[in-house]
Amino acid sequence: MTTSRREFLGCAAAAWLAAETAGADDSDVSIPIIDTHVHLWDLTKIRLPWLAGAPELNQDALWSDYQEATTGLNIAKAVYLEVDVDPAQHETEARLIIETIRSGRTALVAAVIGGRPASEGFNAYIEPLAKESVVKGLRQVLHGKDTPPGYCLQPDFIKGIQRLGELGLGFDLCMRHAELSDGAELVEAAPETRFILDHCGNPPIFGDLSAWRRDIDRLAARPNVSGKISGIIASTQGRSWKADDLAPVIHHMLEAFGPDRVMFGGDWPVCTLGAPLREWVAALREVVGDKDSNFLRKLFHDNALRIYQLS
Repeated sequence: MTTSRREFLGCAAAAWLAAETAGADDSDVSIPIIDTHVHLWDLTKIRLPWLAGAPELNQDALWSDYQEATTGLNIAKAVYLEVDVDPAQHETEARLIIETIRSGRTALVAAVIGGRPASEGFNAYIEPLAKESVVKGLRQVLHGKDTPPGYCLQPDFIKGIQRLGELGLGFDLCMRHAELSDGAELVEAAPETRFILDHCGNPPIFGDLSAWRRDIDRLAARPNVSGKISGIIASTQGRSWKADDLAPVIHHMLEAFGPDRVMFGGDWPVCTLGAPLREWVAALREVVGDKDSNFLRKLFHDNALRIYQLS
């Protein structure tokens, strides 16, 4: 009987969980996961214009669905990432997720909310939300079709990012890989702001990685930037892949940022464009299978506590 890639990866994930729980030796303990990149949406409450171009995702993505997708994965805590709502609904989205976190009904403990740092009313929007202890940062997706290259370098945008740092908030940097040099300039212009590079900088998984490596190295040279190992599964949409295809990107991120500035992100449900979340976890575990338990605990749990300032 032939075993499919999905069956293999599913078995690999189950085997890892069993081994971690059983403990091969005194140093091999169960590692709880902090998922630093969870998207949720209830389409009766918020509008996501981009879903019109993503029919595979054009349905509710609720906490109960996430729980089902992660059963057995030992998710201890989770961080909500904004979902690129209609900008008129940024306040609505933020208040909904703050209420959800405060309810204690989920494993969500923090949020990175949406916003427009270059907008005229940005200070009035962000200052009250910055007082909410569960709000840890802000993101504006920079790879949308209506966002031109260089957008993040306009003076008003830089000023807004600098304001985030003054308020103790971070900025999740999510952009096209060809514009990572713009991201590096933004980081250099806001040295007091904490940055998290989402999705490994959206590299061309099956293409030439040389320019991506150069720009990742430049970003990683700044101590106020951390790298999120997330999102790359979605980039495999429509193509057959294996863990070895992801390995060059993952290994370079780990080398560039080092063991203390990298963290795991699931990117559910967007990850399902390429594979279920379980397969992403299994593939990542396969790629980092030679690392010791201390490294794995940092990647999957401890670094997220510090970087996102979680309680």
